[in-house]
Amino acid sequence: MNQHTHLSTNHNDAPNRRPLDGRTAVVTGASSGIGAATARRLVADGASVALLSRREDRLKDLAGELLPTAGGRVLPVAADMADPESIAAAARTVTSALGNVDLVVANAGVMLGAPFVTAETDEWDRMIDVNLRGLLHTARAFTADLVTAAAEGGPADLVHVGSVAGHLLYPNWSVYSATKAAVAHLTRNLRAELGPRGVRVKNVEPGVTVTELGDDMRDEDMRTSLAGMRNSLRPLSADDIAETIAFAVAAPAHVNVAELVVVPVQQG
Repeated sequence: MNQHTHLSTNHNDAPNRRPLDGRTAVVTGASSGIGAATARRLVADGASVALLSRREDRLKDLAGELLPTAGGRVLPVAADMADPESIAAAARTVTSALGNVDLVVANAGVMLGAPFVTAETDEWDRMIDVNLRGLLHTARAFTADLVTAAAEGGPADLVHVGSVAGHLLYPNWSVYSATKAAVAHLTRNLRAELGPRGVRVKNVEPGVTVTELGDDMRDEDMRTSLAGMRNSLRPLSADDIAETIAFAVAAPAHVNVAELVVVPVQQG
């Protein structure tokens, strides 16, 4: 059973309307990195936000941090993004507490590099389960809400957090890159399918970014390589990606910023 804590604001009126006032968002992988930064930014912009991740203690800490200045409501929900039943249960919890969702940021992911011939295949399975299957089931769980929001005339956004690895070449990152390539083409096809129904489907593809992503790789050489990549230039921060997502979802309802590649200047 998923456990959750529902927190709400005191509903003090803000002096000025914020870009996402009245919107209801879901952010997966919200316990750290890009997910946590995005949740902070969406809350600051006025949205009610459901925080989804396995690490419930971190979600509660983040919700407590956001609550005092939130323009909407904050809902931490423990969910395993590799488990379709857990995702479906989390979606029921979110809609029961916050109502229909009109903004989904499918950010949860894992990055486990290793040479193809020596990689442990359970790491492949984990990346496919979270990066692709988890994203699929997240989108499916909230698509009806997004279509309803669009039909009612408001903006409706499904944001996938991909990677430049989906179209660039990175030796020893083949399976991770394959999952992100799948995300990129899935996004394009969902855009063609859901766009005519008013849902803006978009893919944000970060380049070299400093987060916890990759910390749990078993291959020590790959952890060293990743650290070297991040130290070789001025990398992006999680806040940089959150800023990009906030820009894209605040566009007028008839405008879809469909694909955003966000890289450090030195990455080219």
